[in-house]
Amino acid sequence: MAVGVPPLVRPSRLRRRGGLLGECLAEFLGTFVLIAFGCGVGAVAVAALPGSGRTAGPTTIFLGAGDWLLITWGWAMAVTFGVYVAGGVSGAHINPAVTLAFAVRRRFPWAKVVPYMFAQLTGAFAGAALVYGVYHDAIHAFDSASTDPKTNGHTLATFSIFGTFPASYFHGGVWGPLVDQIVGTAFLVMFIVAVVDLRNTAVKANLGPLVIGLAVAAVGMSYGANAGYAVNPARDFGPRLFTWLAGWQELALPGTLAGSFSDYFWIPIVGPLVGGVIGVLAYDLFVGDVLHIRSQSPEPPPAGRTRAAASTDDEE
Repeated sequence: MAVGVPPLVRPSRLRRRGGLLGECLAEFLGTFVLIAFGCGVGAVAVAALPGSGRTAGPTTIFLGAGDWLLITWGWAMAVTFGVYVAGGVSGAHINPAVTLAFAVRRRFPWAKVVPYMFAQLTGAFAGAALVYGVYHDAIHAFDSASTDPKTNGHTLATFSIFGTFPASYFHGGVWGPLVDQIVGTAFLVMFIVAVVDLRNTAVKANLGPLVIGLAVAAVGMSYGANAGYAVNPARDFGPRLFTWLAGWQELALPGTLAGSFSDYFWIPIVGPLVGGVIGVLAYDLFVGDVLHIRSQSPEPPPAGRTRAAASTDDEE
């Protein structure tokens, strides 16, 4: 279908987008889609469904564990379509942790790391702005009806549409949420590099985004409750920066709620960056290096066996 689609601008002006600029534009749009649909499902679950009369009350959210599935599957689809949108141009990292991990172990050019990350951050900021613009009335109605503690008129619940925060059982501690972000992102990046590794049991290219979306769902279901499974510095900091400007104040930056947590903003940045590198190193150490060695062999052994099975004639 793309063969007959003419460009929107003259080819002479389009050529400058053929390199890094075009890749950054794709990263911006892919991350924009990620946040528009990821934070969008958060807005539906937290503010729009209660405010529209579709729950038991105007502030009734998350009555059971099954409600969490709305969030996890929403983010899974957000990642899936973000990768589909940008994958053909930039590879659709849409996550600084992925960009850093690929620079460390996948020969992604270091000169592109900062431009990619900036594009991802600005895309996330723009996506959050869109969600706020669409759901502003629902968010305001929820905050007005809520009796929870408020920061400049906003609640932690409506902040959760955009940014992440630690569970109360950490009692404001740092190490629990930090380890959670390292572990969750390590698994996510491990799954991503496994999916795209053609030496392994990689899926066909057109199904890769869907499987990566399933990986995000798996992380959210298994490691989501501790700290909201940001597992992506741009996904958290871009919307966090927007909410700070939109009035959530210290709840967004530096990420402080009196009596609960303080200066939290750096954990969803540092944790995923560290976890992403650990994830790609773990995959290469346990699987990637083995696949590399086998690829050098003239007759690599079949998967699951150290040597070919003997024939019936040989056994006789």
